[in-house]
Amino acid sequence: MCGTASIEAVEKVSSYDVASDGIRVSAHDVAAFPDRLREQQKTFDKTGGLHGAALFDVTTGELLVAREDVGRHNAVDKVVGWALLNDRLPLRGTVLQVSGRVSFELVQKAVMAGIPMLSAVSAPSSLAIELAERAGLTLAAFVRGNSMNLYTRTDRIIAPSTTPATTDLASVR
Repeated sequence: MCGTASIEAVEKVSSYDVASDGIRVSAHDVAAFPDRLREQQKTFDKTGGLHGAALFDVTTGELLVAREDVGRHNAVDKVVGWALLNDRLPLRGTVLQVSGRVSFELVQKAVMAGIPMLSAVSAPSSLAIELAERAGLTLAAFVRGNSMNLYTRTDRIIAPSTTPATTDLASVR
């Protein structure tokens, strides 16, 4: 993997088509996912040294599973393993939230599990962005507070209304 310069050299073919998943999720919900993951990171509270990954159901907003590990890849593997053991693959209609940066391997794991959206608190690599684009996965990164950067499939994010406030007609004379 080290020194790999193109997606073609490492790309896997998934049995699941994340591009066809019709999920829509509010930007407000996406912005809340990192804090909701962080609330589940009990070992991180004690050590300050673990990565976390969580899976959210877009329809209900429910946090389905959260896992921690020293390695961010392992934390994601634990989430996908939970889904496999509970016969939940493909993970359509879900968002994978991670506590660190996004490598192409994390995008690949999401695609292979049928997860249509990946959200992270830190930066994505250029290969991660390229693979997300090719696969039709929504990629949000630098999700912090009320801001985020959207890299791919932005059509799945419901942005807050930007229309001006309406005038209260009862106060107009």
